[in-house]
Amino acid sequence: MRKLSLQELGRVDIDAFKTLDKIPIVVVLDNIRSAHNVGSFFRTADAFKIEHIYLCGITAQPPHREITKTAIGATESVAWSYTKDIVDIVNDLKSRDYHIIGIEQTDSSIPLSEISTNENCMHALIFGNEVQGLSDALLPLLDQAVEIPQYGTKHSLNVSVCGGIVMWEVTKRFL
Repeated sequence: MRKLSLQELGRVDIDAFKTLDKIPIVVVLDNIRSAHNVGSFFRTADAFKIEHIYLCGITAQPPHREITKTAIGATESVAWSYTKDIVDIVNDLKSRDYHIIGIEQTDSSIPLSEISTNENCMHALIFGNEVQGLSDALLPLLDQAVEIPQYGTKHSLNVSVCGGIVMWEVTKRFL
C-alpha cells in the first residue's frame, strides 16, 4: 500500500470544477459564528460538488482569514452568496421548489438515515448556529427536520462535522 500523489488523485482545476454538473443540493448557513466552521463547509461542499452555499445573518463571508485557512481555496470553486435575512432566502428557495431540510433536534425530527430525498428534486440543507441551532422563524418553513443519532454524553456535534456527515449522506443518494 502507498499514498497516492496529488497527480494520481486526478482532481480537476477550479475552472473545470465550475463547469461540472453539480449535485442538486444547496447549503444554507444560519448565523454560524465560527469562520473556521464556515471554511470547513466550503471545503466539504467542494468535495461533494454542492451547487451553492448561502451565508446568512452573522455568518462570516470570504475573504476572511479564518475561512481561507480551513477552506484551502474552496471559496474560489464553490458558488456562494450572502443575505442578512435567512427567511428571505428560504422563501426564495421554496418558491424555486427546493425541498427544505433543517438539521435540528425537534419534536418531529427524523434520524438522518431516514431522510427523504428524491433524485428529481433540489434540496436545501440548513445548518444553524453552534449554540442556538436554527432560528425559530425557520421551523415552520421546513419540509423536514433531520438529526444525527448520537449515543454519547454530548447533545450535539460540531456544526461543520455535522455538515460533512449530512452532505455525504444526501450526496451519495445522487451518485
